Amino acid sequence: MFDPANNIDRARVSSGTPNGDVPGEAFIREFTQSQRPLYLYILPLVGNSADADEVLQEANLVIWAKWHQFELGSNFLAWGRAIARLEVFRHRRNRSRKLTFLDGNVLDLVAQQSEAVNENLEVRQAALSKCLGQLRPQDRELIQMRYASGANGDKVAKNLGRPANSVYQSLGRIRRVLMECVRMQLAEEGGLQ
Repeated sequence: MFDPANNIDRARVSSGTPNGDVPGEAFIREFTQSQRPLYLYILPLVGNSADADEVLQEANLVIWAKWHQFELGSNFLAWGRAIARLEVFRHRRNRSRKLTFLDGNVLDLVAQQSEAVNENLEVRQAALSKCLGQLRPQDRELIQMRYASGANGDKVAKNLGRPANSVYQSLGRIRRVLMECVRMQLAEEGGLQ
């Protein structure tokens, strides 16, 4: 169905076209959600944000050109990281006239460590999200108020009409509950700590 307000043919985007010239909506969603994690994967491998932006752009071009090779349901981020890693090597080769601080073996090690850290972070974020959902509503609301943009404990206390010390004690208790819950979630999911 053509959506004139957005100038988008929704049927074509959501399923792709029969001749395969447009990726489907699921691919586009995965692609979009992977941008920040891919950038954070590339950054330590190239050493500065300008090069990371350039490598991400090149990786995006390859990802987009090879969209038909991606199998929906598999790990898009892992696929994207593999492409990004190759683009990092290409970038380093093209920039070989510059002083290089890392040889290929060290770069491999940094890439592996970065992947492990990112995967661990994703698991921890999922566990934290689950634990936040298990909090009492008033505790969850207090945490949301505290971590809203520009908020701090004193501002929250003032908004609630409570003494700041009381709010800080409540936040400390809630954080301990969340830390223990996350620790238990990670232990249940395979021993990550």
